Amino acid sequence: MSPDHADPAPGTDTTSGAARAGTEPVRATVVAAFRLAGRAAPAQLTAAVVVAAVSAAAPAATAWLTRETVNGIVAGVGAGRLLALVGGLAVAGVAVGVLPHAATYARAELGRRSAVRALDELYRAVERQVGLRRFEDPPFLDRLRMAGSGGRAPGDLCGAVLNAGTGLLSAAGLVAALLLVSPLMTGIVLAAAVPVLGMELLLARQRAAVLWRMSPAARREFFFGQLLGHPVAAKEVRLFGLAGFLRERMLSEHRAIDVAQRRVDRRALATQGGLALLGAGVAGGGLIWAVFAARDGRLGVGDVTMFVVTVAGLQAALAGLVSSFAGAHASALLFAHHRTVLATAPDLPVPAAPQPVPALRRGIELRDVWFRYADDKPWVLRGVTFTIPHGLSVALAGHNGAGKTTIVKLLCRLYDPTRGSIRWDGVDLRQVPLDDLRRRIATVFQDYMEYDLTAAENVGLGDLAALSDRERITAAARLAGIDGVLAGLPRGYDTMLSQIFAVGDDPDDPETGAMLSGGQWQRVALARALMRGERDLLVLDEPTAGLDAEAEHEIHARLRAHRAGRTSLLISHRLGAVADADRIVVLRNGVVAEEGDHTELIAARGTYARLFALQASGYTRTGVEP
Repeated sequence: MSPDHADPAPGTDTTSGAARAGTEPVRATVVAAFRLAGRAAPAQLTAAVVVAAVSAAAPAATAWLTRETVNGIVAGVGAGRLLALVGGLAVAGVAVGVLPHAATYARAELGRRSAVRALDELYRAVERQVGLRRFEDPPFLDRLRMAGSGGRAPGDLCGAVLNAGTGLLSAAGLVAALLLVSPLMTGIVLAAAVPVLGMELLLARQRAAVLWRMSPAARREFFFGQLLGHPVAAKEVRLFGLAGFLRERMLSEHRAIDVAQRRVDRRALATQGGLALLGAGVAGGGLIWAVFAARDGRLGVGDVTMFVVTVAGLQAALAGLVSSFAGAHASALLFAHHRTVLATAPDLPVPAAPQPVPALRRGIELRDVWFRYADDKPWVLRGVTFTIPHGLSVALAGHNGAGKTTIVKLLCRLYDPTRGSIRWDGVDLRQVPLDDLRRRIATVFQDYMEYDLTAAENVGLGDLAALSDRERITAAARLAGIDGVLAGLPRGYDTMLSQIFAVGDDPDDPETGAMLSGGQWQRVALARALMRGERDLLVLDEPTAGLDAEAEHEIHARLRAHRAGRTSLLISHRLGAVADADRIVVLRNGVVAEEGDHTELIAARGTYARLFALQASGYTRTGVEP
């Protein structure tokens, strides 16, 4: 029965990423940031808190000491008291001058250490996404990009909160000092700060919203920029004259981001300009009041001095407080993306009581496997059933889009079947530890990777435990027929297979990197899979697609010898390469259309026989030499 009403795949995140943006409570995010900072840099966090507390007391102390000094001079107090007051002012002045620099250093170091911890936690969380589904979800990718680019967000958030705390305590001290002069003017100054705080928080939220909304555009801009400078893309970009087209696409995305950001900046300019005029008006009006109050004898000279110093300090403290609140709010929204990624459930379920992965003895069985990549996508596999017997080679054949590579992904458990099951000696793959399963499989993917690493690393990544085992690496390269090429590079196996990154002491040395051909890269990818040695299952998805006929024949001869007696799955559009497989499974439109060995399928005169005849005719057509 067709499972058209299948439930979402296990682990699928069905909530819209955009809908969740910004919903994390700011207080919880702040607490999480301080916990992370405490784990990453406890000494630096303590130092930052102490410096913030001492810094907060300095402005109020300076204002009070200034008042007492001026009044002391006017009243003619003794030299000892004046000396003590002046000494106190000097200490307060040193504190005001030095502590901000100490705070800047402590917070910078806190930010650096917190960033390392945050990035480590972030990519450990990404590591827990053991399948591919999340990496095909644009909202998740946008959130991951923002979380990664905001690695300093927890440190920035802690710094902003500490700044806000310093500003709050400073403002409280200055308010207490100002109350001694005029409770009414104190209320007016504080009232003027309320709209400033509200508007700054609103602007911070608008900036964060623009950042999230324009994230897809930023990702596209990065993509087009990468194409313009990528050595692999350079051939087609120049041959087809694409540079201007791609540059305009990149600039178009950049302009769209600029338009959105400019809109917010203009709002900020108008709002902050108006609020600055309000603050200047309050300060100016207060100064006029203080001067006339002093003339009428209601204030002393020291009171006027303290009033001027206190109002200026209080407005500066409130402006810093507002700015810190806004910065903390923006950093909290950015750090919320980090927390969301950390909280995202794995895309594949983890068995509650995992069963051990037995050494393969009977075989792998696909039982009525249905699969589609999303609930709104068409079915790729529709009830596929076949067996890969232990010790035998099975080949998959069929048209493009028939589901062959999807079966490889399911066997490696990069996805789970929507319906049905895949069983390893009778045990459902969903019931075994994923790492144990993958350690038993060696795979060459059709879309293999070309790592910007050394030749030895490119091969050795197939088995990290043997990354420093040069004998294993050269043996795998020899089996893939690429040993001579890699050994002959300028630095042998230590040559960087890229000209993007330099190796050695001289980055301008042209021999620091080398480029391989497509066929050579394919052999490197094959060697990487062969590094895994005696694995229970060898999967080869188009392992020779980029090779010439002679090289393909040579590789298949090597692989035939290597596969002998091993359980293997081979996919190739060149049916001559799969003709010697023990069993051939032919897929058509997501179902098994035929199954048998080469002789049986040719005799059946079905899809396989027709495709084989079409390919063979290209070599036997009149006028074409074999």
